[in-house]
Amino acid sequence: MALTHTLRSIPLFEHLRDADIERIQGFARERSYPKNNVIVFEEDPGDSLYVVLNGQVKVVLIGEDGREVILSTPGKGDFFGEMSLIDDQPRSAHVIAMEDSQLLVLRREDFHQCLAAMPGIAIGLLRAMCKRLRQADDKIGGLVLLDVPGRVARLLLEMADEGDGEHITKRITHHLIAQMIGSSRETVSRTMRILMDQGLIEVIRSRITLLNRDVLETAAGRGTMGPAQRIHYEGPDRRH
Repeated sequence: MALTHTLRSIPLFEHLRDADIERIQGFARERSYPKNNVIVFEEDPGDSLYVVLNGQVKVVLIGEDGREVILSTPGKGDFFGEMSLIDDQPRSAHVIAMEDSQLLVLRREDFHQCLAAMPGIAIGLLRAMCKRLRQADDKIGGLVLLDVPGRVARLLLEMADEGDGEHITKRITHHLIAQMIGSSRETVSRTMRILMDQGLIEVIRSRITLLNRDVLETAAGRGTMGPAQRIHYEGPDRRH
């Protein structure tokens, strides 16, 4: 019963009939992954769809020098691995558990059966992929057009919007922010200090509060304020 309720709360399955939900339960398997465990390796054959029931994972690209670029951080209700099931190509990135996580795994054959029998899944899948494409366009635009303060501001706004729009309660380190925006930890630390000094954010323990969304929106390329109200940043590596 608990799994049925959980599946119903996942956007990919929320419009399905009870009989379809029960059918998915029969196909799928639950698996647990401890923190820092690799769930999927880049270039592995794609044979399963994963749905996050609890916890959080990160989708990352890892360079030859060991540096990581985080593409996304799927949490409860999100899914990943569908691209390889659709185009029969190898996995495009690593997926690693950021915390102890419980996942629902649906094999390729069962996934294809569900798509054929349950049009609601196909519609949910298309909507989710369109959302991801828009997010990818937004992220690429930010990397090209925004400096580091702008990219940090955009990420903080996005994370706050996952909740009440004002607070970020999810623990996030400067190192993690750097991996998500394509910068260095030192530059991110300096930028966060500037945001605090200018009264734009408040950081108490691991809780971040946005104090001035208007200025942050402008820095993120979404506002209409004048240059005088933008974030003042001094440093040689503003772009990186």
